[in-house]
Formats: sequence, C-alpha cells, structure tokens
Amino acid sequence: MIRLIATDIDGTLVEDGTASINPEIYDIILKLREKGIQFAAASGRHWYSIENLFKPVCEKIFYISNNGAYIGMKGRNLFLYTFEKKLSDELISVIKENPRLIIMASGKDTYYTDTNDEDFLTWLRQGYRPLIKIVDDLTQVKEDFIKISAYSAYPITDEASYIVDRFSNRLEARYSGKMWLDCVPLGVDKGKGIKIIQQALGISDKETMVFGDQDNDVEMLKSSYYSYAVLNAVDSAKKAARFTADKNTSDGVLKILKLLTI
Repeated sequence: MIRLIATDIDGTLVEDGTASINPEIYDIILKLREKGIQFAAASGRHWYSIENLFKPVCEKIFYISNNGAYIGMKGRNLFLYTFEKKLSDELISVIKENPRLIIMASGKDTYYTDTNDEDFLTWLRQGYRPLIKIVDDLTQVKEDFIKISAYSAYPITDEASYIVDRFSNRLEARYSGKMWLDCVPLGVDKGKGIKIIQQALGISDKETMVFGDQDNDVEMLKSSYYSYAVLNAVDSAKKAARFTADKNTSDGVLKILKLLTI
C-alpha cells in the first residue's frame, strides 16, 4: 500500500519556471489524504514558491524545498540545513569567476541576489514567484544560506562544470534543468528529505512513490521502490527510476496519481 507520494515540480509536474499547475492536482491530493496517503512537493524551489503553487492545499502537504535543505509543513519548520559562512563566501566568489552566471542565494524565507538584470528578475518573479532582495554584496548578508544557485542563459553544464569540480567533496552540487546549478550543504538532497519524512511517519520505501526528471532527483528516486521518471527526464533520472510516467506536458504524474484515487 502506498502511504507517501513525493514529486518534483519543474520538468516533472510543470514546465520549468511555471507559476501555475493543472488544478486537478488539488482534488487528487485531497482524495489521496482521504485514503491515508501523504503528499510531498520536492523541489529546488523555495518553500514560498511551492506554497504559492499549491495554495488551495498548502496546509495539507509536506515541503521538501531547496533540494532538501528545508523540510517542513506550512508554518512549521522540521529541518533546516545551512552553509558554513566561510564555505558560502568561497562558493559565491568562485561562481563570480564566470561573469555569465547569476547568483541566487536562499535564506529561510528570502532569495538574495546582486544582479540588476531586469529581464532575469522579471522572469523569475513571474515564474517562480519568490521573495527577492537585491543586495550589493552577497557575502555581507547576515542570514545563513541554505542553497546557493548559479543561473545561466547558456547551457549550465558548460558554464558551471568548474564549480562542480572544485567543490565536489565539500557540498552537494546538482544540475536542475538547462539553466540552473543548485548547491546545498554536504549530505543534503531530496532523498534525505524523503527519508526524514519516512522515518517520522513510519513509512517504508515500498510504501513510497516518487516522481522526478533531473539530476537533482536521483537520490529521491533511489529512496523509493515505486520510483518514476517522466519521459522527458534526463538519463541519470531514468537510470535511477524503476518505472516511467508520461512526459510532464502530458500530465504524466497526474495520470498515475488518478489511478490511486479510484
């Protein structure tokens, strides 16, 4: 029996950077809860962006946000993992070596950036709807960061691979789509977030179903027996998953979830 369902958002449920979702998901989540099945949104997004996307049911789901650095429910923080100040300052400095990269540093409730690129900021606000604060120097922000991301309008694997190489044993760096590299503290990932919820609720991997599409979903896909990669997923996600769902633009996740509500 399935007792926990977790799904990635961008590239799995919706197109990258989308501010709306198929509203059928809300009724499905409520029906799943009636059957004793918990639902978790697992994303590189900030919890505030996830809350906006799932507004009608935001008090009834778990949040595994910032690639597992923040785990909680509405108004309740269960786990929060932050960078050591020295490491986050170094990471910011290294990202800045490439002038084509834009930095987004996530605090608990706010994204910080030092860019003034209005096109980028407009796209970000319209798509992800985060709380953004523009600062002159990210290393002077008093809040500890839980995730630091590099964005590129060019293929991120070409632009940011030097970051992955330089910090390979000191933090978790995962590509998310074609535009983002997400960095979180060492040992933090969506899979760990799933395990925390599983342990808290007494749920096994064979009672868990997950959906993903990207490199940052691999650990999560390995945490569940019923692991699905959508058809549009990257190879690493497909290799980590046992099953396949239809592509995100065809509501592949919803098709599977509807079967569980019958």
